[in-house]
Amino acid sequence: MFIHIVQPGDTLFSISRRYDYPLESLRLVNGLVETNIVPGQALLVPSYTYTVQSGDTLSAIARKAFVTVEQLRAANPAVDPYRMHPGMKIYIPDISWYQAITLAYYTLREPNLDRTLVRDFAPYSSYIALFEYRFAPNGDIVTTRDDAAAIETAWQNRVTPIAVVTNLTSEGFSTRLASQVLNNPEARANLVENIFYLVSRKGYGGVNIDFEQVRGEDRDLFTGFLRQLRDRLKPAGYVLTIAVPAKTSEEIPWLRGYDYGGIGAVVDYMFIMAYDWHHLTSEPGPVAPIGEVRSTLQFAVERVPRKKILLGLPLYGYDWIIPYRPGTLADALSNQEAVLTAMRYQSPIQYSFQYESPFFRYTDELGNIHEVWFEDVRSMGQKMKLARQFQIAGVGAWELKLRFAPGPWLLRKFFTVRKV
Repeated sequence: MFIHIVQPGDTLFSISRRYDYPLESLRLVNGLVETNIVPGQALLVPSYTYTVQSGDTLSAIARKAFVTVEQLRAANPAVDPYRMHPGMKIYIPDISWYQAITLAYYTLREPNLDRTLVRDFAPYSSYIALFEYRFAPNGDIVTTRDDAAAIETAWQNRVTPIAVVTNLTSEGFSTRLASQVLNNPEARANLVENIFYLVSRKGYGGVNIDFEQVRGEDRDLFTGFLRQLRDRLKPAGYVLTIAVPAKTSEEIPWLRGYDYGGIGAVVDYMFIMAYDWHHLTSEPGPVAPIGEVRSTLQFAVERVPRKKILLGLPLYGYDWIIPYRPGTLADALSNQEAVLTAMRYQSPIQYSFQYESPFFRYTDELGNIHEVWFEDVRSMGQKMKLARQFQIAGVGAWELKLRFAPGPWLLRKFFTVRKV
């Protein structure tokens, strides 16, 4: 398996012929509705045989295939790296076996759609976190979900469904709501009991706590709540997972509510939301720059057992109008939609090796200049490599309905999914 970067003049047909890989398979693997492509686009080619291109080096090929030069040399002992020529065939080796836990979020929609999507992603999932349940200041669960089809389909396909409980309100994630419950022992105990009742009554295998914007003053109370919840869930065999924001320091004021060490000692798995360094309300930039992701993992493994850490990956990007004006909002779009936008405006996709992130600019029909940052197989692959390098439990994603077509192929390149 390797990556081909579309060059001017390339067609899907010519790429298919070059690598002797079926055109229709190439289209499906990369989620292409038609055969249109755009310069700079990264295509995943699930083949063990790479055809050398003009200007290729062994190092460049190794990067495209997510292997080391040493692994490439060992797999091709007869190849002289100084005498490679266009058309030469290079064997791409598998990388070493790495069993991983995967957790993906999915926002419930409609039973038939839920059933189909859960079934489609089951081979690549350990857990599927069904989004979401909300609660009131007294700890009562106040939402109902038609989740029976998704839960049943998950179990039938050896995936553990877990319920996502959030501090969302009609106005977004609520610091105030979380604080009200955490500071009220009765409400806190009530929420614990209601979560247990929800999980057991609905047939879930556990819960995912997604409390965002927790106050620094509530840090210990939040960890204490998780401890209470674990003590209620664990005797019955239920799993406790949590989503936490990425952090690289205890000195970041708006992230003090999350005690990585304390939380890591309590939960079964910690899903780190390693994305949104640039977001809807920020200036343009990479969503998940590799340097920040690496620093987050380094911070995490110094405080949390590696076997509990899941690296969260974004299946989306953002489209900003530039020059950026404070107070304006970007548009969120899936990674697939980002590529379609580049195709529509015939804007070549560029790639930042500093951030390990693709981006492009285009001018719309009104004359506005846009800048789009998103994720592709190159950037995703680099993050999966990081997960292996840090020897953490695995990876996860927000969220499945965004459908990043080459994702499952890439996942299988780096990991063997562990069923639980």
